[in-house]
Amino acid sequence: MDATINAITEALKKGDKVSLVGFGTFSVVQKDARNGINPATKKPITIEAKKVAKFKSGAELAEAVK
Repeated sequence: MDATINAITEALKKGDKVSLVGFGTFSVVQKDARNGINPATKKPITIEAKKVAKFKSGAELAEAVK
């Protein structure tokens, strides 16, 4: 399991997509900077742009958990 997670992590770091047939696809998406509100102080803040990991389940996995 550790080897699989490490392989997926390294591929995502390079910007590659990882598809596991019947399970799903891992990818990286760019989130733009946006305005938000600090819930503690209620003051406006700027949330920086960042890259995030995304997972989209495959049809077989989605059907199995219905």
